[in-house]
Parts: sequence; structure tokens; C-alpha cells
Amino acid sequence: MSSYSELKAQIAELEKQAQAARAAELTKAKAEIAAIMDEFGLTIADLGGIGKAKSAKLREPVAIKYRDPETGATWTGRGRSPVWLNGKNKDDYLV
Repeated sequence: MSSYSELKAQIAELEKQAQAARAAELTKAKAEIAAIMDEFGLTIADLGGIGKAKSAKLREPVAIKYRDPETGATWTGRGRSPVWLNGKNKDDYLV
């Protein structure tokens, strides 16, 4: 049975080998891609942003509709109704 330190050394060696293999494969893949792009006369712009993640749209905060005059707590009218508004007329708390 191998000791913990021996296993850790094996893991470190395998990680180095995996990184070297990945780097070699990436170099080969880049060369193949470049050859295909040259063959067809493509540029990166021609690829139309393949691989780029869509940026998240920033949403504007929802306007406050209701305010509790006693505590100053607010509610936008979305989601579950707050406790301070339960059983009361919402129109009385409109901002």
C-alpha cells in the first residue's frame, strides 16, 4: 500500500503530465484551426463571435410603489406582500 506522501507525489506528477499533454494538444488544435481558416480565407471577425458569452443585461431597479410611514419600509409591489401591509388597503400606502 502506498503512503499518503507517495500518492501526493504521484498526483503532482500526473498533473504536470496532464498540463503538458493539454498544452501540446492546444498547440496542435490551434495549428489545425489556422490551416482551415487560411484555406477558406476566414478571419476571426468572420466567425461572428463564436465562443463569446452573451453579456448579461443590466436591469434598472424597480420603482418603489408602497412605503410604510411608521418604519419607512418599502415594497415595489412585486413578490410576496410584506407583513406590514397584510390586511390593509394598499392604496393608503402608495408613494
